[in-house]
Amino acid sequence: MPKKSPVISTCLGVTKLRFAPDLITWQKEFGRHTLPWQNTRDPYRVWLSEIMLQQTQVVTVIDYYARFLQRFPSVTELAQADQDEVLGLWSGLGYYSRARNLHRCAQQVLALHGGEFPSTSEQLQTLPGIGPSTAAAIASFCFAERVAILDGNVKRVLTRLMAFDGDMAEGAAVRQLQLIANDLLPEKNLTQNMPRYTQGLMDLGATLCTRSKPACPSCPVREICLGFATGTPEQYPIKTKKLKRSSQQLRLLWAQKPDGSVWLERRPVSGIWGGLYCLPVFDSEDALSSFVPDVMQTRLEFVKPFVHVLTHKDLHLHPVIALFPMQQNSPAREPSLMVAERQNLGAWFTPQAWEKLGLPAPIRKLLQPAAV
Repeated sequence: MPKKSPVISTCLGVTKLRFAPDLITWQKEFGRHTLPWQNTRDPYRVWLSEIMLQQTQVVTVIDYYARFLQRFPSVTELAQADQDEVLGLWSGLGYYSRARNLHRCAQQVLALHGGEFPSTSEQLQTLPGIGPSTAAAIASFCFAERVAILDGNVKRVLTRLMAFDGDMAEGAAVRQLQLIANDLLPEKNLTQNMPRYTQGLMDLGATLCTRSKPACPSCPVREICLGFATGTPEQYPIKTKKLKRSSQQLRLLWAQKPDGSVWLERRPVSGIWGGLYCLPVFDSEDALSSFVPDVMQTRLEFVKPFVHVLTHKDLHLHPVIALFPMQQNSPAREPSLMVAERQNLGAWFTPQAWEKLGLPAPIRKLLQPAAV
């Protein structure tokens, strides 16, 4: 268990007296109060919003959140849904393992907990897709547990508050910051103060203590913020290891019949677009060409490539259209694709069918005009 340095311990003694009270007071008047997942202690709704908000901006999540609740108003209905429908509603949000874990988690809540979410952060972390910070958010918002969240926004707020120079790329520094976060929690009237305090931390990081150009003059805790006192709050948090961006070239086979049916395959669970339906993906033009029947080789149409940007990777996508004729009683009936069908790799889907499937955002955008 890492220990706090004497300097941090001294600063904590001063900061602890004011940070939580000042933050709670500020949140009541200036914090966010109109987001659709606020003003509720329903763990299902809080959990859903927390999972969706991981690596995703609020403005993007709002519409997805509304559609999910309309289709799955309770954890029971989500648990009983088909995974393809869940992935279909998630399509476009990215990080699709979140959707798969969301479905698995709902099933476990129903099977193991009678449809009721556990009430402690420790128990919540036993469920798929719920890590320490998400568990803390649910437990503090819904059950007023005295437990600290430590997501990216909160790390930024607290490292600036304490001028914390630990490297956030190192586990020991993160654990030390977690101890500081625990020490700063409210101690009285937890039923009211824990949800307000947790929301205040989120609001402060999202609206004032932003990554660049923090609005320090408007900050409710600037008088006790050591980062503000140094004059360079932007240097926190410190993180030496940064993921390097990479790029990948992918060929997409857009095989389509005159009735609009498109050949789609389910992607492996691990890797890009895991578990979603997708156009067949190939690493090279030769690999794609070998998949297409010989009779179709001269009828391939090469679409203008485009780039799809992921968090740490640029995907250079090269679609190739193969328009298959309706062939009946023909000896040359799509031999390669039929082999794939026998191996349960894919199938033909009409526009009415594939529009309801979980598709990667760039694939849905690519196919959408063809469905009109």
